[in-house]
Amino acid sequence: MKLYFGNTVSTVTTIMILGLLGFVGWSAFHHADIQHWGRRMILLMGSGLVVCCFAAARDGLDKTIQHAIDGSCAPGLFPLVSVPNIIGCIGAVVIIIAAITALIARTQQMREICFFMMSAGIMLKIAVTEIARIIS
Repeated sequence: MKLYFGNTVSTVTTIMILGLLGFVGWSAFHHADIQHWGRRMILLMGSGLVVCCFAAARDGLDKTIQHAIDGSCAPGLFPLVSVPNIIGCIGAVVIIIAAITALIARTQQMREICFFMMSAGIMLKIAVTEIARIIS
């Protein structure tokens, strides 16, 4: 429990991750009733970015980067070249591709597909990072 509720940043990040997963789950469950997927995608992108920033702060990604550049501080939780960071970049690429595709999509059905592509990228990032935190 200390891993997820050990300090303020960890607690807030855990609550936001659960909220984001709940939002995606609720959207998947009620997908037939949703008419405006673009609005949902904007909310998903915005909240996903905030969660990503909090998770990076929680795991000390800034310290890892600074340590790799000049070695003036101890590194964060994960090395710069590690599975969570590489998979996080792949998930980010999936999210960006889905967002760009949604901008040119003409139908709500295509935007719905983009929403779930973006959700898959977010789920991938969350799952790999949280599993790696538990293992390390």
